[in-house]
Amino acid sequence: MFDNAFSGFSVDDVEVARKFYGETLELQVTDEGMGIIALRVGGGSKVIVYPKPDHVPATFTILNFEVDDIDKAADLLAERGVTFAKYEGMGQDAKGIARGTQTGQGPDIAWFTDPAGNVLSILHG
Repeated sequence: MFDNAFSGFSVDDVEVARKFYGETLELQVTDEGMGIIALRVGGGSKVIVYPKPDHVPATFTILNFEVDDIDKAADLLAERGVTFAKYEGMGQDAKGIARGTQTGQGPDIAWFTDPAGNVLSILHG
């Protein structure tokens, strides 16, 4: 019945989002028309980003990026100006990584926000 599906989320400034996702995260960013951009991830997965004047940042993780080496990815993103969020009770290290594989409580994960305040993560495990 369904041949395709994709996700989407809002931002307050599409041009700022285009730069962040295209340059900082190095994702392929394409124009979809009507001020909407699409992010292409990995094997072609598509996520749309649309402008919303009364945008309210998501308080949950909207995108999780799987990485082979979380320390290397965290270091690279930090060099590019990304600040990792620290959450009480998550036991994050100095880099902001919660080492779930060491405690048996899930993947190693680190959270950060895009310029619109939406929560993203890198994870491994």
